[in-house]
Amino acid sequence: MLQLNRVILKRGDRALFDELDVTVHPGHKAGVVGRNGVGKSTMFDLIRGRLLPEEGDVLFPRGWRVAWLEQAAAPSPRTALDYVLDGDRVLRKAEKAIATAAEQDDHDAIAHAWSDYGDAGGHDAEARAGKILHGLGFASGDFGRRHEEFSGGWRIRLQLARALMTPSDLLLLDEPTNHLDLEATLWLEAWLRRYQGTLLTIAHDREFLDRTVSEIVHIDAGKAATYVGNYASFERQRAEALARQQALHERQQQEIERIHRFVRRFRAKESKARQVQSRLKALDRMDQVAAVHAESGYRFSFTSPRKTSYPTISLDNVALGYDDVPVLEDVTLRVSPDDRIGVLGENGAGKTTLLRCLAREMTPMDGTVTRGRHDSVAYFAQHQLESLDLAKSPLDHLLETMSQQAARDYLGGWGFAGDDVARPARTFSGGEKARLVLALIARTEPAVLVLDEPTNHLDLDMRQALAVALQEYAGALLLVSHDRHMLRQCVDQFWLVRDGRVTRFGDDLAAYEALSQRKRAGNGDENAGKGEQRALKGRPQRGHLKSLERRERQLSGEIERATRQLAEVERKLADPATYRRDPSLIEELARERGRTRRSLERAEESWLAVQEELEATGTA
Repeated sequence: MLQLNRVILKRGDRALFDELDVTVHPGHKAGVVGRNGVGKSTMFDLIRGRLLPEEGDVLFPRGWRVAWLEQAAAPSPRTALDYVLDGDRVLRKAEKAIATAAEQDDHDAIAHAWSDYGDAGGHDAEARAGKILHGLGFASGDFGRRHEEFSGGWRIRLQLARALMTPSDLLLLDEPTNHLDLEATLWLEAWLRRYQGTLLTIAHDREFLDRTVSEIVHIDAGKAATYVGNYASFERQRAEALARQQALHERQQQEIERIHRFVRRFRAKESKARQVQSRLKALDRMDQVAAVHAESGYRFSFTSPRKTSYPTISLDNVALGYDDVPVLEDVTLRVSPDDRIGVLGENGAGKTTLLRCLAREMTPMDGTVTRGRHDSVAYFAQHQLESLDLAKSPLDHLLETMSQQAARDYLGGWGFAGDDVARPARTFSGGEKARLVLALIARTEPAVLVLDEPTNHLDLDMRQALAVALQEYAGALLLVSHDRHMLRQCVDQFWLVRDGRVTRFGDDLAAYEALSQRKRAGNGDENAGKGEQRALKGRPQRGHLKSLERRERQLSGEIERATRQLAEVERKLADPATYRRDPSLIEELARERGRTRRSLERAEESWLAVQEELEATGTA
């Protein structure tokens, strides 16, 4: 088994690990979680032997083979296929032995080398490597491209493929889904479920953890606690443990106050001196139960638009592409103020191309893009992390429009505290850069938020805070994300980008996952089941006036329903009995209140806009 026994490790004067104890049994799969900076990656470095503890031991069987996902690797001239095969060092050693024996014309050595090659699975090694590459989104034509030709995100995928190709008894994966799309994430989950060795994975994707691990190692305040079950089970168990801790703390504080009252009352009485000393000694012996403090330090929101237009953006028969080569054709879409759209599709299908058009970062090759009067777009994409002015600090980015104290308060809500607000962006991690870009666009009062994989590098607390902020945001949202929990919390409809077209996907994520898996298996039918796609063609016009009247009736119904729903949620939240139930119920009710309030506000604004237009026609 893998054991970390009473490990102590310091960073300067601060103890990163204070008698850290972790045990993972052979064949078990564990997710390692905790806030950024608690030492998750450092624990992996200890296991790999890259760091040595100041005290304590890191132990696992001597014969265990260890494989890991390397987060950074120098560009290599090796082809993608060879780079992945290089992960199997036993295989490469056997190949080298075959070549050496052949050069020396040593028939016995040749026979032994070929035997070792067969034992290493050499006869089907390229097929296995190709299967891994395909699963992670590489096309067959990519296999012969050099490693150094790929972008940073695709190099991380190659490093992941190499780790999976490496024969191992212990596999260490640090944020393996960061640069994957949804399809590749689904494939990786299936691969890890079949993996026979011991797995430790650091991940901030709760659905990935739910589907791949059976225990959670939670690191906090220099110590670790292990919970049996997946991440959802861990959340329930930890919530219960924290509730018990808080109750014990409150009871203990009451007992401490009772003892203090007794001491204050009888300290001056000689007849009570023994009892007073006895109670003071009891206080000294008492193990203090700490109060529970909320872990998340994130407090932010996206500023909603003051005015909106209906529709906000219209695309009619649009073709999009690069260098006169179309990627998407015949795109006819409408983005309305109350839309919450998740954009699905395999990597390379054209999702980012579509978002770039909506965000004004590219012009169509053909067709028409019509924008409403209030159509401002805030766009988040990974390339913007590197387009930050790296010499500037977060404060520098905001001081042109805010006072220093206001800027500090605002940045504190995004997790930038103390000296961090004055550090140049070049010193930031990927997660810190992502938070800074999100903080900058959140203040722009956009009518449309366009987010392309915003959760990469973000920890679980930040992802949850982001989801809550997006629920409260009152503009239109278009979201590309491989984080299914984020999609389920924030969107209510899906567009599917596939085969050069954009269609409406009329079902949920589970149906899309099934569709994707059928396609990978080679027996999928894109028109099967409830997930049948409908092309977003322009709807027949029945006259502008009738359209407005129909829209007015629809919005009136939405306002009535949302008002009833909001009143019911408010009633439940005001009921003391609600707070004695499952803590997750309170969180869900709070999210529902935010969603309902946002829907009501959007419906009322849209209804007023329709009324104004009807008045202009003289019919209202």
